[in-house]
Amino acid sequence: MKNVLTRVGISFIGITVLAVAPAWAQELTNPQKNAVRSANQYLSMQGFSRQGLIDQLSSDFGDGYEVSDATVAVDSLEVDWNKEALDSAKLYLSMQGFSCKGLIDQLSSESGDNFTESQATYGAQQAGAC
Repeated sequence: MKNVLTRVGISFIGITVLAVAPAWAQELTNPQKNAVRSANQYLSMQGFSRQGLIDQLSSDFGDGYEVSDATVAVDSLEVDWNKEALDSAKLYLSMQGFSCKGLIDQLSSESGDNFTESQATYGAQQAGAC
């Protein structure tokens, strides 16, 4: 995702100081705030990848938020995606056996959890599959 910066002007006794703030630091819209609440609820129940959480929030079968609102909401959160991958890996291992490669593939697959390869590897290793 491309970083977008906005300029913010602040005046102190006739002197204007320009600061650069990331666009995501701007006030969230109401739909984005609601998407943040939904995202936090999902994260409290199970592990999600960044893309998996955006997909869940924006899916017609999920919450139905606009993709742009879901993306802003997820990117406004401070999430340890490695921890999310570990949580997801532990859940899979609690239900069935996986080889190290099989679990990494499941965690990183687009039709699976959609974690990055690095996050999936971390999760599988820390969960004890490797």
